[in-house]
Amino acid sequence: MGAWNSRGLRGSYLEETLDSVNQIYMDQGLAVVQKVPTPITPVEYDKPRGTIRLAYFDKKSTVDYIGNIQGFPVCFDAKETAIANLPLYNIHEHQIEFMKAFAAQNGLAFLIVLFRSEDAAFLLPCEKLFEFWDGAANGGRKSIPRSAFEERYRIGTHGNIQLHYLEAVSTYLNQKENQGEKEA
Repeated sequence: MGAWNSRGLRGSYLEETLDSVNQIYMDQGLAVVQKVPTPITPVEYDKPRGTIRLAYFDKKSTVDYIGNIQGFPVCFDAKETAIANLPLYNIHEHQIEFMKAFAAQNGLAFLIVLFRSEDAAFLLPCEKLFEFWDGAANGGRKSIPRSAFEERYRIGTHGNIQLHYLEAVSTYLNQKENQGEKEA
């Protein structure tokens, strides 16, 4: 069971940025996307400061964010990496299962990944994530190489929006719709 101060702040830069982007999206009426709180059980309180000093995670969380973008349900997790790949140990089986169930209900599920070494962020569609996850389970590579992240899903800056991921979501949605038309 993880402790509150063990590894809980990894990816905080990306999450803080996404929180402010999501607030802008909500203020502009573009999307309603919120951070999913991780349920914790406080163990030690610092009453004079009104803070929790030690806590344990109650249960496994699902993904970092969930919401609705102009009528489309979305869920995604935010991941940061300092190397040229995304290690799959940064993703948990319960997150994969949740994303699979979400996608099965016609929701959009994806990762937003920040490669700190090149200051580049990408949307990774769940289908690509599942390919690598399943491959690793069958003895394949245990990470997703930077080369697997498509330029069409690069997340850039737009005006005052530092990580304007709605453009990448739109590209992903269009790709899914085109794929659905070809299958019909």
